[in-house]
Amino acid sequence: MKNRLYLCIDLKSFYASVECVERGLDPMTAHLAVADPERRSGTICLAVSPALKALGIRNRCRVYEIPSHIPYVMAPPRMQLYIEYSADIYSIYLKYIAREDIHVYSIDEAFLDVTDYLSLYRMTARELAAAIMGDIRNTLGIPAACGAGTNLYLAKIALDIMAKHMPDQIASLDEGLYRQVLWDHRPITDFWRVGPGTAGRLAPYGIHTMRQTALADERLLYRLLGKDAEYLIDHAWGREPTTIAQIKAYQPQSASLSSSQVLMRDYSYEEGLLILKEMVDLLCLELVDKKLVTHSLSLYVGYSARTVKSVHATVSMTTTTDSVRVITDYYTRLYERQVSRLTPVRRISIALMQLEDRSCEQYDLFSDPARLEKDRRIQTAVLDIRKKFGKNAILRGMDLQSAATTPERNLQIGGHKSGEGTSFQTGNQVRK
Repeated sequence: MKNRLYLCIDLKSFYASVECVERGLDPMTAHLAVADPERRSGTICLAVSPALKALGIRNRCRVYEIPSHIPYVMAPPRMQLYIEYSADIYSIYLKYIAREDIHVYSIDEAFLDVTDYLSLYRMTARELAAAIMGDIRNTLGIPAACGAGTNLYLAKIALDIMAKHMPDQIASLDEGLYRQVLWDHRPITDFWRVGPGTAGRLAPYGIHTMRQTALADERLLYRLLGKDAEYLIDHAWGREPTTIAQIKAYQPQSASLSSSQVLMRDYSYEEGLLILKEMVDLLCLELVDKKLVTHSLSLYVGYSARTVKSVHATVSMTTTTDSVRVITDYYTRLYERQVSRLTPVRRISIALMQLEDRSCEQYDLFSDPARLEKDRRIQTAVLDIRKKFGKNAILRGMDLQSAATTPERNLQIGGHKSGEGTSFQTGNQVRK
């Protein structure tokens, strides 16, 4: 089997870099943070520029954590603009690499299988990486970093741990070099897929590095981590058998649709129920639009008081449907049974699970097929209006209540402003 060679390209402080470019600033020297000034100073910065990072300000900090003596520009998030930049950068990748050899990992990061391209371009992996990164910088002004590796994991680790210390922002690894250079690296949480929870379970057994993980008793690791131990053991040795081709060929056994909100203030029991109904309404529209039906629902509610245990509940419906009326009724009864009336609500998540094609719709003895079809026609009409005139062109009465969030969320992407009509201001203008 032919040895593969991968690049993992990351756009440095992507959101902040885009905002710098849009203002004619150098992303590597400008002091800029992407955060919504309309929210309180406790709001999280979605990104800070590399120059702010160099001053010790961590990415995704809260606004109040930026020292008051440091002047900076606060840029409201413009998610639609970032998506457009990301699409333009993907088009640059396509100039060098075929679509089937590119795996988009996130809006600002992608894996490229360059195995069959190095001989074509008569370049080394480092030279090809430099060419692509240079093209991105020259075309769009966005700086990038890159890790190269003989598998996807090593490319990612070369990027995450080593590339930022290289003059050209490019680092490379193979299995041997990985064990030589990074086996004793600390903290272990710097490695892909090793979070604080995993590190905390390993620490009592004297496992703090990848060398110690690789040499540990595998039975212990499986007892501590379950099936995730298999990934950790492979990664401890620098191994990763998965290829981009396998990722693209993967088909999940079941599909789901989900939605979640972190509320901006404490919501009462009744206000939380309103938010739940709004979320169900929007998710059912997506269900109808994709011609899917469901019979399994899940609900998560997190309270403002952390001492109160959050709610995790599921319910199976007696029908398999896309009816917003039926699904809302099930969710309402689930909420009423499970959620405390006395504790303020701060987080709500829902998921429609076990999705199937609409042809698999099933009724129970009490179903009225004509009524269900009418529900679908209404939802389809709402979808048509929103697609033509905008998401806020037609709203339910509940969406106009003071506690409702749908009109605002319809103008957002990923829970943040899409960017229409936004401006920017300096940090000291928004400080209290």
